[in-house]
Amino acid sequence: MPEANNPRALLLEFANGDDLLAAAGRVREAGYRQLDAFTPFPLEGLAQTIGDRATRIPWFALIGGAAGAFGGLFMQWYANVVSYPINVGGRPLAAWPAFILPAFELAVLGAVLAAVVGMLVENGLPRLHHPVFEAERFGCASDDRFFLWVAPTEPHLSYPAGRAVLDELGAVAIHEVPA
Repeated sequence: MPEANNPRALLLEFANGDDLLAAAGRVREAGYRQLDAFTPFPLEGLAQTIGDRATRIPWFALIGGAAGAFGGLFMQWYANVVSYPINVGGRPLAAWPAFILPAFELAVLGAVLAAVVGMLVENGLPRLHHPVFEAERFGCASDDRFFLWVAPTEPHLSYPAGRAVLDELGAVAIHEVPA
């Protein structure tokens, strides 16, 4: 674990995407697991290289959709059977075929809202400030530079040894991100 006077993370700057992909693979092989990449455009295979985990957004959508559907069915059943029962033409009070379309619409609404909330939760948003914003040249990440964020927090890697591994990757610059 890094000492208290060491930076929270290191930000490696690369001139092109191929160098970033190669460095990310070598850093991952060296044992680092807390990686992130910042690029001006998407790079094919970068997510797999840095080891992104599977998303839970489909589960959020499934739960939201089920809650919306059951909530819609319950709302209609309660209104027609319990709260205000009216027998029209001998039909049953709980006319399930008539309840299907509004329940479906509420299922879609619930799934979409839950997926948006799940996306925000998965991305850690809203996050108004990230320590990586303190790096001097990080503004170039949206222009023409490629950055690999490495947190040296693996317990089996000491900070000097880990820094030596990172120095050999051919980065244009290595920025220390303050704690």
